[in-house]
Amino acid sequence: MDGIVLLREDHKTVEKLFKEFERVGDDAHDRKREIADAVIRELTAHAWIEERVFYPAAREAAPDTTDHVLESVEEHHVVLWMLSELTGLDPRDERFDAKMSVLMENVRHHVEEEEKEWFPDVRKAMGRKQLVALGERMAEERKSAPDHPLQVPSADE
Repeated sequence: MDGIVLLREDHKTVEKLFKEFERVGDDAHDRKREIADAVIRELTAHAWIEERVFYPAAREAAPDTTDHVLESVEEHHVVLWMLSELTGLDPRDERFDAKMSVLMENVRHHVEEEEKEWFPDVRKAMGRKQLVALGERMAEERKSAPDHPLQVPSADE
């Protein structure tokens, strides 16, 4: 699969989880926990493959995207810390829904910037064959993604 298509599929998966979270009732604490845990898993793996494979390749192929990549890594930093806080937070805690809401806003902003502002430049610079090879490397790298968000490199920076 093309690397950009793979990332967009991840974005769609997470957006579906966000919409489900927004639909569940205020008292559906167990379901909120399940959705939050799925979001944590998805976004941790996604950030991992972006940082380990996609971002370095994007910077090399399309040097003009370097500022976008650096901003994205900083956005990852914020999101990963929020994910780590959600990991241990009781869904009955009054901050849980607010934290999820801020997380969703941050991720939606990040996705929009990637998809609209710089993925097209990366696609143009790399071409189909290179993007397919990149997608294969990303799919392989996902297998070694950490379980905890703070194990992703940008969480430390």
